Amino acid sequence: MSFTHLDESNQPHMVDVTDKKVTRRSATARAIVRLTPEIMAQFDGQELQSKKGPVFHTAILAGIQAAKKTSDLIPLCHPLPLTKCAVTIAPIEGQPAVEILATAVTDAKTGVEMEALTAASGAALTLYDMCKALSKAIVIEEIKLLEKTGGKSGDYQAETPDS
Repeated sequence: MSFTHLDESNQPHMVDVTDKKVTRRSATARAIVRLTPEIMAQFDGQELQSKKGPVFHTAILAGIQAAKKTSDLIPLCHPLPLTKCAVTIAPIEGQPAVEILATAVTDAKTGVEMEALTAASGAALTLYDMCKALSKAIVIEEIKLLEKTGGKSGDYQAETPDS
């Protein structure tokens, strides 16, 4: 196995997808954001409110926008026409933390893993930005690909602690 983004001379290059077929591809990524009990106390059952506005709604929009800008942020990513991008944010039961799930879908010659990961990351960073006035002790952790479908390499499902 070799790195696909390095050519024969070990130089970075964008992978040539010219001869690949257009197929439906999807990916879901997750980010966990550890907040503080004081921040979670601001949660009203639906949303966190800050002086800057509704935290979750703003972070969701930022995640979607980040997915659409992935090829501008990650140098060797192909620009993709996203047919769907969805971001959800939910508190984790019994913890001062939230789970961000981001799903990206396209009909293209290459996958959308980076778009899903970028959406989760963008939403997590925005959540931090919205809440930092209350505490700088927020931790963004475990940004990971949960699953992907389609493409030459086939489907992928991350292992869970139960498996």
